[in-house]
Amino acid sequence: MLKAVILIGGPQKGTRFRPLSFEVPKPLFPVAGVPMLQHHIEACAKVPNMKEILLIGFYQPNEELTRFMCSAQQEFKISIRYLQEYAALGTGGGIYHFRDQILSGGPEAFFIMNADVCSEFPLPEMLNFQKEHGEPSSFIILGTTVLHYVEKPSTFVSDIINCGIYLFTPEIFQHIGEVFQKNQQDLLLDEQTNGNGWHRAEAIRLEQDIFTALAGQGKLYVYKTPAFWSQIKSAGSAIYASRLYLNQYHKTHPERLATTEDRGPRISGNVYVHPTANIDPTAVLGPNVSIGTGVTIGAGVRVRESIILHGATLQASSYQRHILPLITVVC
Repeated sequence: MLKAVILIGGPQKGTRFRPLSFEVPKPLFPVAGVPMLQHHIEACAKVPNMKEILLIGFYQPNEELTRFMCSAQQEFKISIRYLQEYAALGTGGGIYHFRDQILSGGPEAFFIMNADVCSEFPLPEMLNFQKEHGEPSSFIILGTTVLHYVEKPSTFVSDIINCGIYLFTPEIFQHIGEVFQKNQQDLLLDEQTNGNGWHRAEAIRLEQDIFTALAGQGKLYVYKTPAFWSQIKSAGSAIYASRLYLNQYHKTHPERLATTEDRGPRISGNVYVHPTANIDPTAVLGPNVSIGTGVTIGAGVRVRESIILHGATLQASSYQRHILPLITVVC
């Protein structure tokens, strides 16, 4: 039995993504026509013996997130639950806080993913890699066996990139627990911490606090993949991620790609158009364009390298490139 955990952060995180995250939580921002999280969930649902997906973050439960989870459960036929952190606990602290929920049912292993990454998610390949290397504690996508791990080094160490996608066995919690206990001892959990010692002890980062020690012990491995990958930290990176996913649709979802039809707009390259969009037949779309729900595009409009969000209107004869409109009318 397998599980997956997706770390979705919270409203105080991802400030570089503003103002795009003001109207919709960043994990639900549309990339290539579907919410960012849907790409992760779809990849997890395809893994044999995957029983549950847990979302961990510190967003307040809201209607948008609930609606998305219900829709995704129905579409992908898998259990999806949201576990809300009481504060930002870091990539390691969040999973340690909810370790009982993660280990419930006795999974033999579980994936950890950051929500703000774009990838082909070669999860079955990571599982096979784990079997080939015995039972290591964890795997980081992209690379070879790690001898020394440094998070964001100031000088060159390696050209291998940590993709924020991991495969753990339950033993990882022993290592996180050791860091938690050390944090407790360092903080003394007394009046000097003003009562915040517990929170500070639980704030643990996988990348800095856990992986460095595991690599030194020879317990950390890297699965290197030629597949595409990108972070989604800013508006520009969202457009780039959309380009990668739209290109992948040729293999995974050709039905999502628009084509030029009689009395329809001209399509150039990879384009996604929501069925509710109203587009003038003289418009030209593409390459790398995603058109959201209820969008109106006027006569003679040219759009390329853009994500047009729901409800936007592009007036006649306008030229749009590298945009993510947050206003109703774009001239």
